[in-house]
Amino acid sequence: MSRDLVERADAAAARAYAPYSGYLVGAVVRTRDGRLFEGVNVENAAYPLGVCAERSAIVAAVAAGYGPGDLEAIGITASPCGGCRQWLHEFRVGEVSYRRAGGEIATVTPGELLPDTWDLPE
Repeated sequence: MSRDLVERADAAAARAYAPYSGYLVGAVVRTRDGRLFEGVNVENAAYPLGVCAERSAIVAAVAAGYGPGDLEAIGITASPCGGCRQWLHEFRVGEVSYRRAGGEIATVTPGELLPDTWDLPE
């Protein structure tokens, strides 16, 4: 379980920009070679244009040269939304740890979060 990643995500969440919902979310992704990339949710008045913490962490890793299969684990301060579950699957993140509503930390695979996914054509 990646309790350490969830705790780092808790710290990152304090930097989220959520003036509309007040719901601060943080995420930290760890690459297979040990690098860490943080992400936070960033809201926008045009609601669909906001960015989830999970996606911003993955985008930071991609910008640094990482791709699908390079992401070992992610820690998130909350259960990921449906769209982020597809991102976690597509980037083949090995382990997803998040804080449940009751405070306990769950660790699952992307397939357990989203059993019927859309796969890339081969």
